[in-house]
Amino acid sequence: MQEITSNIFIDDQFPGVTLGVVVTPRGLIQIDAPPSPEDARSWRASLMNLGGGIDRVLINMDAHPDRTLGARAMDCAVIAHEKTANIFRARPSTFKAQGEETGADWESIPGLGSVRWAPPEISFLDQMTLYWSASPVMLEHRPGPSNGSIWVRLPAEKVLFIGDAVLKNQPPFLAGSNLKAWLESLSLLFETENKGYTVISSRGGVVTSNAINSQYDFLKHAHDKLNKITGKKPNPAVVEKLVASLLTWFKAPAARQKQFAQRLRYGLLHYNARQYHTPTHNFED
Repeated sequence: MQEITSNIFIDDQFPGVTLGVVVTPRGLIQIDAPPSPEDARSWRASLMNLGGGIDRVLINMDAHPDRTLGARAMDCAVIAHEKTANIFRARPSTFKAQGEETGADWESIPGLGSVRWAPPEISFLDQMTLYWSASPVMLEHRPGPSNGSIWVRLPAEKVLFIGDAVLKNQPPFLAGSNLKAWLESLSLLFETENKGYTVISSRGGVVTSNAINSQYDFLKHAHDKLNKITGKKPNPAVVEKLVASLLTWFKAPAARQKQFAQRLRYGLLHYNARQYHTPTHNFED
């Protein structure tokens, strides 16, 4: 566990997600959960040593299984954006570890079996603020990685959790993304109000301005490439060529090359398919 300030900690020992926790006199404000329910119970036990009050709340940065599968094991109320809550309303109540390979980290966890989701009990639209101490914790809607993605801002401590807006040394998940909104959200990180903040990614921990710039450049490049095939019927051969090109942006260890290639492949095919089926486009075969 890494201490960011005297009351804010992060932990990246679990697969797929960098967890956060804010210790307050009222209790713990937890950010995301490990994908394995067993790991979630272990994480919850480790938090008991941090002190603070007895209340607990869990914030989901979006609906991705890597950060939400273990939410029920955290045994507390869950907060998320309304669009994330809508995703859970459309899902079956139980998750089954099978189906398409998306390149997510939960797919490498053995013995997951069936897991019951913990849908958000509290949701918001634009912004929500928790007053659990003298320092407010602000939840902000920042679409991009998904339409329900959020950031968690602690203005007094100048700490900003940005979810999957920036990923360290790994390709993003594109299947449910909105690249235009994502680029707009990243641009906000360079505005005056965010200067001097410690910025924390949900996949990689503390990120520098160089990492943010690299993420922006990659998404801009991917957006430009995808625009050239938008409106056309998804073509696996074209997508495969694009996967090979985009993979060169990341210094991925050999053991993860196959996973990262599949993440891009799945994301590009589904992103392209969504654009192709959008009525505002002129379709071409």
